[in-house]
Amino acid sequence: MRAAQLSLAILTLGALATLAPRTARAQRRTPADRYDDTFSKYSKRYFGPAFDWRIFKAQGMAESNLDPKARSQVGARGVMQLMPATFREIASKNPELKRIDHPEMNIAAGIAYDRQLWTRWEGDSVLTDVRTFTFASYNAGRRTLLNAQTTARTSGLDPRRWPSIESVAPKVERWRHVETLDYVKRIDAFHSQLDERGRVIVDSVSARGVRK
Repeated sequence: MRAAQLSLAILTLGALATLAPRTARAQRRTPADRYDDTFSKYSKRYFGPAFDWRIFKAQGMAESNLDPKARSQVGARGVMQLMPATFREIASKNPELKRIDHPEMNIAAGIAYDRQLWTRWEGDSVLTDVRTFTFASYNAGRRTLLNAQTTARTSGLDPRRWPSIESVAPKVERWRHVETLDYVKRIDAFHSQLDERGRVIVDSVSARGVRK
Protein backbone atom coordinates (compact mmCIF):
# COMPACT_ATOMS: atom_id res chain seq x y z
CA MET A 1 0.00 0.00 0.00
CA ARG A 2 2.75 2.44 0.95
CA ALA A 3 4.63 1.62 -2.24
CA ALA A 4 1.52 2.31 -4.29
CA GLN A 5 0.97 5.64 -2.52
CA LEU A 6 4.59 6.59 -3.14
CA SER A 7 4.26 5.75 -6.83
CA LEU A 8 1.09 7.83 -7.07
CA ALA A 9 2.83 10.78 -5.41
CA ILE A 10 5.73 10.57 -7.86
CA LEU A 11 3.37 10.45 -10.83
CA THR A 12 1.44 13.47 -9.49
CA LEU A 13 4.62 15.50 -9.04
CA GLY A 14 5.71 14.57 -12.53
CA ALA A 15 2.42 15.75 -13.99
CA LEU A 16 2.63 19.06 -12.12
CA ALA A 17 6.17 19.57 -13.34
CA THR A 18 4.99 19.04 -16.91
CA LEU A 19 2.17 21.56 -16.52
CA ALA A 20 4.22 24.23 -14.73
CA PRO A 21 6.03 25.64 -17.80
CA ARG A 22 2.73 26.01 -19.66
CA THR A 23 1.12 27.80 -16.71
CA ALA A 24 4.10 30.12 -16.29
CA ARG A 25 4.07 30.86 -20.03
CA ALA A 26 0.40 31.74 -20.00
CA GLN A 27 0.73 34.04 -16.97
CA ARG A 28 4.04 35.75 -17.65
CA ARG A 29 4.10 39.46 -18.30
CA THR A 30 5.70 40.86 -21.42
CA PRO A 31 7.23 44.30 -22.08
CA ALA A 32 3.87 45.25 -23.58
CA ASP A 33 2.29 44.91 -20.12
CA ARG A 34 4.69 47.11 -18.18
CA TYR A 35 2.46 50.21 -18.22
CA ASP A 36 -0.79 48.44 -17.39
CA ASP A 37 -0.99 49.93 -13.90
CA THR A 38 -0.45 53.41 -15.34
CA PHE A 39 -3.17 53.01 -17.97
CA SER A 40 -5.56 51.68 -15.32
CA LYS A 41 -4.73 54.44 -12.84
CA TYR A 42 -5.33 57.35 -15.19
CA SER A 43 -8.32 55.77 -16.89
CA LYS A 44 -9.97 55.67 -13.45
CA ARG A 45 -8.90 59.25 -12.73
CA TYR A 46 -10.26 60.78 -15.92
CA PHE A 47 -13.03 58.36 -16.95
CA GLY A 48 -14.11 56.68 -13.73
CA PRO A 49 -13.60 53.18 -12.29
CA ALA A 50 -16.12 51.46 -14.58
CA PHE A 51 -14.42 52.51 -17.81
CA ASP A 52 -12.45 49.87 -19.75
CA TRP A 53 -8.86 51.08 -19.31
CA ARG A 54 -7.63 48.56 -21.88
CA ILE A 55 -8.83 50.79 -24.72
CA PHE A 56 -6.16 53.34 -23.80
CA LYS A 57 -3.51 50.66 -23.77
CA ALA A 58 -4.70 49.71 -27.25
CA GLN A 59 -4.40 53.36 -28.25
CA GLY A 60 -0.82 53.43 -26.96
CA MET A 61 -0.10 50.31 -28.99
CA ALA A 62 -1.48 51.99 -32.11
CA GLU A 63 0.44 55.21 -31.40
CA SER A 64 3.93 53.94 -30.59
CA ASN A 65 3.95 50.18 -29.89
CA LEU A 66 4.15 51.40 -26.27
CA ASP A 67 7.64 52.78 -26.88
CA PRO A 68 8.40 55.62 -24.42
CA LYS A 69 11.25 56.84 -26.64
CA ALA A 70 9.19 57.02 -29.83
CA ARG A 71 9.35 60.25 -31.83
CA SER A 72 7.50 61.02 -35.03
CA GLN A 73 8.72 63.05 -37.97
CA VAL A 74 6.49 65.93 -36.90
CA GLY A 75 7.72 65.92 -33.30
CA ALA A 76 5.13 63.83 -31.46
CA ARG A 77 6.72 62.07 -28.48
CA GLY A 78 6.36 59.16 -26.13
CA VAL A 79 3.94 56.30 -25.65
CA MET A 80 0.92 58.44 -26.53
CA GLN A 81 2.71 60.44 -29.25
CA LEU A 82 1.81 63.84 -27.90
CA MET A 83 2.91 67.04 -29.54
CA PRO A 84 4.78 69.31 -27.09
CA ALA A 85 2.15 72.04 -27.45
CA THR A 86 -0.63 69.59 -26.61
CA PHE A 87 1.28 68.32 -23.59
CA ARG A 88 1.78 71.87 -22.35
CA GLU A 89 -1.94 72.57 -22.72
CA ILE A 90 -2.85 69.48 -20.71
CA ALA A 91 -0.11 70.14 -18.14
CA SER A 92 -1.44 73.66 -17.56
CA LYS A 93 -4.57 72.06 -16.11
CA ASN A 94 -2.66 69.19 -14.45
CA PRO A 95 0.46 70.75 -12.90
CA GLU A 96 1.79 67.40 -11.72
CA LEU A 97 2.53 66.56 -15.37
CA LYS A 98 5.95 68.09 -15.86
CA ARG A 99 7.85 65.94 -18.36
CA ILE A 100 6.57 64.79 -21.72
CA ASP A 101 9.27 62.11 -21.97
CA HIS A 102 8.37 60.53 -18.62
CA PRO A 103 6.30 57.44 -19.56
CA GLU A 104 3.72 57.77 -16.78
CA MET A 105 3.27 61.51 -17.32
CA ASN A 106 3.01 60.99 -21.08
CA ILE A 107 0.31 58.34 -20.65
CA ALA A 108 -1.52 60.45 -18.09
CA ALA A 109 -1.52 63.45 -20.42
CA GLY A 110 -2.71 61.33 -23.34
CA ILE A 111 -5.67 59.99 -21.38
CA ALA A 112 -6.44 63.47 -20.03
CA TYR A 113 -6.47 64.72 -23.63
CA ASP A 114 -8.83 61.87 -24.55
CA ARG A 115 -11.11 62.99 -21.73
CA GLN A 116 -11.08 66.56 -23.03
CA LEU A 117 -11.97 65.42 -26.54
CA TRP A 118 -14.55 62.94 -25.27
CA THR A 119 -16.38 65.68 -23.35
CA ARG A 120 -16.56 67.85 -26.45
CA TRP A 121 -17.86 65.02 -28.62
CA GLU A 122 -20.58 63.94 -26.19
CA GLY A 123 -22.83 66.66 -27.56
CA ASP A 124 -21.68 66.42 -31.17
CA SER A 125 -21.98 62.69 -31.89
CA VAL A 126 -24.26 59.78 -31.08
CA LEU A 127 -23.40 57.98 -27.86
CA THR A 128 -22.21 54.80 -29.55
CA ASP A 129 -19.72 56.73 -31.71
CA VAL A 130 -18.24 59.10 -29.11
CA ARG A 131 -15.18 56.90 -28.62
CA THR A 132 -14.44 56.73 -32.34
CA PHE A 133 -14.81 60.50 -32.79
CA THR A 134 -12.53 60.99 -29.78
CA PHE A 135 -9.73 58.83 -31.15
CA ALA A 136 -10.12 60.18 -34.67
CA SER A 137 -9.74 63.75 -33.46
CA TYR A 138 -6.79 62.71 -31.27
CA ASN A 139 -5.15 61.66 -34.53
CA ALA A 140 -6.36 64.30 -36.97
CA GLY A 141 -7.50 67.20 -34.79
CA ARG A 142 -11.02 68.16 -33.78
CA ARG A 143 -11.21 70.89 -36.42
CA THR A 144 -10.68 68.31 -39.15
CA LEU A 145 -13.52 66.19 -37.83
CA LEU A 146 -15.80 69.22 -37.59
CA ASN A 147 -15.03 69.92 -41.25
CA ALA A 148 -15.92 66.32 -42.02
CA GLN A 149 -19.22 66.75 -40.20
CA THR A 150 -19.99 69.81 -42.31
CA THR A 151 -19.29 67.79 -45.46
CA ALA A 152 -21.52 64.98 -44.23
CA ARG A 153 -24.33 67.42 -43.46
CA THR A 154 -24.20 69.00 -46.92
CA SER A 155 -24.24 65.48 -48.39
CA GLY A 156 -27.50 64.71 -46.63
CA LEU A 157 -25.93 62.38 -44.07
CA ASP A 158 -26.16 62.40 -40.28
CA PRO A 159 -22.92 64.14 -39.21
CA ARG A 160 -23.16 62.72 -35.70
CA ARG A 161 -22.65 59.16 -36.89
CA TRP A 162 -19.21 57.75 -37.66
CA PRO A 163 -20.26 55.84 -40.82
CA SER A 164 -21.25 59.19 -42.32
CA ILE A 165 -17.75 60.52 -41.66
CA GLU A 166 -16.18 57.44 -43.23
CA SER A 167 -18.35 57.95 -46.30
CA VAL A 168 -17.35 61.57 -46.93
CA ALA A 169 -13.75 61.36 -45.69
CA PRO A 170 -12.16 61.45 -49.19
CA LYS A 171 -13.98 64.73 -49.88
CA VAL A 172 -12.56 66.57 -46.85
CA GLU A 173 -9.74 68.89 -47.81
CA ARG A 174 -6.33 68.67 -46.13
CA TRP A 175 -7.22 65.48 -44.24
CA ARG A 176 -5.06 62.40 -44.52
CA HIS A 177 -8.19 60.39 -43.96
CA VAL A 178 -6.71 56.98 -44.77
CA GLU A 179 -4.35 57.33 -41.81
CA THR A 180 -7.13 58.34 -39.42
CA LEU A 181 -9.60 55.67 -40.52
CA ASP A 182 -6.88 53.05 -40.18
CA TYR A 183 -5.88 54.44 -36.79
CA VAL A 184 -9.29 53.96 -35.19
CA LYS A 185 -9.57 50.46 -36.66
CA ARG A 186 -6.15 49.52 -35.32
CA ILE A 187 -7.13 50.62 -31.81
CA ASP A 188 -10.16 48.33 -31.95
CA ALA A 189 -8.00 45.50 -33.30
CA PHE A 190 -5.39 45.87 -30.55
CA HIS A 191 -8.13 46.09 -27.94
CA SER A 192 -9.51 42.75 -29.13
CA GLN A 193 -6.04 41.22 -28.62
CA LEU A 194 -5.98 41.97 -24.89
CA ASP A 195 -7.32 39.53 -22.35
CA GLU A 196 -9.62 40.50 -19.48
CA ARG A 197 -6.63 41.58 -17.37
CA GLY A 198 -5.25 43.71 -20.17
CA ARG A 199 -2.43 41.29 -20.94
CA VAL A 200 -1.36 40.95 -24.54
CA ILE A 201 -2.32 37.55 -25.92
CA VAL A 202 1.15 36.23 -26.66
CA ASP A 203 0.08 33.87 -29.43
CA SER A 204 -1.37 36.67 -31.56
CA VAL A 205 0.70 39.74 -30.68
CA SER A 206 4.41 40.22 -30.15
CA ALA A 207 5.82 41.50 -26.87
CA ARG A 208 6.03 45.02 -28.32
CA GLY A 209 2.37 44.98 -29.30
CA VAL A 210 2.79 44.29 -33.00
CA ARG A 211 0.90 41.47 -34.67
CA LYS A 212 3.21 38.60 -35.65
